[in-house]
Amino acid sequence: MLDTTILQQVKDVFKGLTHHYTFKVTAHPQHEKAAELKEFINDFVSTSQLFKAQFVETDDMTIQFSLLKDNEETGVMFRGIPNGHEFTSLLLAVLNADGKGKNLPDDAICKRIQRLKGNIKLQTYVSLTCTNCPDIVQALNVMALTSSKITHEMIDGALFQDEVDNLNIQAVPTVYANGELLHIGRGSLGELLTKLEDMIGSEEDENQEPVERRYDVVVVGGGPAGASAAIYSARKGLHVAIIANNIGGQMKDTVGIENFISVPKTTGAKMADNLLTHLKEYPIDVFDNRKVDKVFFDEKLKKVHVKGGEIFISPAVIIATGASWRKLNVQDEAKYMGHGVHFCPHCDGPFYRNKHVAVVGGGNSGVEAAIDLAGICKQVTVLEFGETLRADTVLQEKAKSLDNVEIFTMAQTTAIVGDGQKVTAIRVKNRNNDEERDIAVDGIFVQIGLAANADPFRETLPLNQRHEIEVDNYCRTTVPGVYAAGDVTNVPYKQIMIAMGEGAKAALSAFDDRIRGVI
Repeated sequence: MLDTTILQQVKDVFKGLTHHYTFKVTAHPQHEKAAELKEFINDFVSTSQLFKAQFVETDDMTIQFSLLKDNEETGVMFRGIPNGHEFTSLLLAVLNADGKGKNLPDDAICKRIQRLKGNIKLQTYVSLTCTNCPDIVQALNVMALTSSKITHEMIDGALFQDEVDNLNIQAVPTVYANGELLHIGRGSLGELLTKLEDMIGSEEDENQEPVERRYDVVVVGGGPAGASAAIYSARKGLHVAIIANNIGGQMKDTVGIENFISVPKTTGAKMADNLLTHLKEYPIDVFDNRKVDKVFFDEKLKKVHVKGGEIFISPAVIIATGASWRKLNVQDEAKYMGHGVHFCPHCDGPFYRNKHVAVVGGGNSGVEAAIDLAGICKQVTVLEFGETLRADTVLQEKAKSLDNVEIFTMAQTTAIVGDGQKVTAIRVKNRNNDEERDIAVDGIFVQIGLAANADPFRETLPLNQRHEIEVDNYCRTTVPGVYAAGDVTNVPYKQIMIAMGEGAKAALSAFDDRIRGVI
């Protein structure tokens, strides 16, 4: 099942393993995928002398396997065959169990995971073609490997359609914790951990003292602006830290990048990996999976508190927290999030094969989404608020050439309509005459731009009407020692190229202020 080239590559990956691993397969012999799973596991086991397979027949019409380390359950399970994007999740599960993976959390995050209350059963429904699913699966596998109280099961939704239908799952990844919905869509270990802490709670540690970390420069945010600011600061010989939810930020959602000068074509995920590789070339301390809790900028030494008890102290803070998908903020949008209302056409589009969907937004993202969805959907309706589409001409021409794409301008979305379980229509007002009508659709993809991630700073820094941090031409805020760069600011044109330049500018301004004694 796995070709010889892949098998050899996997053998090379596993050369340094030190523990023994068992792949315990439980399957109904008549399941349509039972033979395929057995072949897959046997091929995988052949890649290391430290691997063995154990096959158990069951009366339940299912296929699944769990990972055992030195004959002890690790808490990591796969219900399905982890091919496609999830093959990496299987590789990393083994490497992480052996302590050799690339995404193992640091001590502070491990302690937060271990303090979660009670036994936790995590389940993630995935599509093997989803590009966001592996990040979630790998993060939750790490949690299972970190705490003996946690188990995590990846479930291939295509093989367990009855469950998907009963749970009314219309987006992937979808995560359940002890049977309750925890998360839908793209996310990171830090975001998932925070949600679990909020849902389940954490054991209090009365002896825990806040951990203070002191630096010359603290960069908040790990996207293009943040990475650029950190690298430029480190090149000045300064002691630098990055605090981030993840390295790459919003850019990781971008499937194709073709306007980063000197790189004709790449992907957001690949560029995010390149950012991390570049950061590692310098003595920069990367603290990912963090969420800023509160900030104190009123003294010369600024303090940034993150969830979990860490405090970062520095005379210079560069804010580069980027932006997130902007929501419609209309009636019942939140109610149907993940149940008909989506933001990622690449991940959730396959749920709407041969169905009618609406795309709200006529910029590049919206029209690109419409073109992609037109290849699998029966009909795509594009709704643009303004008088004309804002997408590049080449994209507009492509969309208009497709028979199953219709475009309406001067169209304002006023409500999401559903039957309590799923979306049935989108309510639209014609801005020319104020008439409203319901357009019957099965799903809605919102592509109306980004909203600045400035909430943690709204009490300490002035924001404009768009809730962006206001900066001058040198990326300085109104508070000496605090700088901001990229999509979180009022700088026009939210582009990767511009964000990187602004990050460099913020770092140079901070250094200039440092040598002049301003900070």
